[in-house]
Amino acid sequence: MPKIDDTLRKIAAGMQNIGQPENNEPGMPGEKISVGDPACPICHGIGFIRRDLPVSDPNFGKVEICQCRQEEVTRSIHRRLYQFANLDSLRQFTFDSFNSQGKQGTLSQTEALSLEGAYNSCKRFASQLDGWLLITGKYGCGKTHLAAAIANQAVSLGVPTLFLTVPDLLDWLRFAYSDPETTFQQRFEEIRNIQLLILDDFGTENATPWAQEKLFQILNFRYLNRLPLVVTTNHEMESIEKRIQSRLQDPELVQRIYIDAPDYRNPKAMGAHSELSSLSLHLSRTFDSFDLRRGEKLTTAEFRSLELGLKEAKKFAEKPQGWLILTGKFATGKTHLAAAIGNFQATISTPPLFVSVPDLMDHLRSTFHPESHESYDQRFEEIRTAQLLILDDLGGQNPSAWVKEKLYQLFNYRYYAELATVVTTSTPLDKLDERLLTRISDRHLCKILLLDVPPYHRVGDEKQLPRKTSSNRNKGILDY
Repeated sequence: MPKIDDTLRKIAAGMQNIGQPENNEPGMPGEKISVGDPACPICHGIGFIRRDLPVSDPNFGKVEICQCRQEEVTRSIHRRLYQFANLDSLRQFTFDSFNSQGKQGTLSQTEALSLEGAYNSCKRFASQLDGWLLITGKYGCGKTHLAAAIANQAVSLGVPTLFLTVPDLLDWLRFAYSDPETTFQQRFEEIRNIQLLILDDFGTENATPWAQEKLFQILNFRYLNRLPLVVTTNHEMESIEKRIQSRLQDPELVQRIYIDAPDYRNPKAMGAHSELSSLSLHLSRTFDSFDLRRGEKLTTAEFRSLELGLKEAKKFAEKPQGWLILTGKFATGKTHLAAAIGNFQATISTPPLFVSVPDLMDHLRSTFHPESHESYDQRFEEIRTAQLLILDDLGGQNPSAWVKEKLYQLFNYRYYAELATVVTTSTPLDKLDERLLTRISDRHLCKILLLDVPPYHRVGDEKQLPRKTSSNRNKGILDY
């Protein structure tokens, strides 16, 4: 890649020297400056002209490119712009190649509308290059593709553009300290003055005081001078340095786009809750793979318990409404059915948030770490408002006062909002926190399924696990 300094100076000068017959013409590696069209009636094949102008004219004596070479020079400028803009590996990311319907039509209507809206907004921005554009969303939702599409369109129109991840931008600045051919100040000025700057993955940089200061200086300069800027980030606004945050929240300059879509590369496993959900660990747990254990010596009532559990889980998966509580001993199939509900929903709608209760508490605690990019309020809000929440292993958490309070707040919110929820527990219901039990016991909202079977063991095992009779064995669905 040509030195950034040389290319920037060339761009800043308006590419005036491209195509002129100077010995120091840098050109592309191996590129030769060709002469004009031999049949051209203007330059007669020379490729350049010198217009007959009065001495007082500022263009007197200057050599100009002949019209017969304009197309060639334009291609040369575009090649240089693409190379400088750091888009060589991103040329395929265009508006034409962007799929607003997701992979194999896996998006819900809401997600498809979100992507389509983001696509239209970015295309409008690319045609105007006015103001700032902030693109936010989870990993893999299409932020980089749309930002690169803006850059590719701008470069195709001859707009000097620079596309960089924020860590790469900071590295370029650091390298200037050891570069004998430029100074840090020269490089810094050239970068922050570029006509269109696109910063990808904002927030992934090492947030040292030096890095934060340089980023603020760049963004503040472009803010004061109203220079076009595109920023992509998967971090919440509250986690961004306060001075930069204030610039990015100016509604008169900044248009903010949130893309509510799952990871395009792995939509089923990741979904909208990629950092929290562990559904990807349970992809093999489907309704088809659920074992009714016909090869085991189960009673008729136990077989019916499994069949009813499978039937009710399928019904819930097809139309998630209310709460479904799966109870029973360890290793009876509760997690399998809960994961099957999640995997089924992931194929037809928004992937649910599947998380064990102990892990859920760890996710909430992690927000208190000084280097956390998520605040507690943001994470808790994502969990309690999830379109479908699947909580595995209720009762397996540490029963501290803080944990009890958080779980009650979560259950209480979803109870009154009547949000679809699946809960599995091996803890007898009468041993749960009384406040949780009052929510679970509401028969108008909750259905409780008891998988009243012994723990699963391999067919052929000689050792039979002891069983206890249950007064509810013939019910399957419990009333509280």
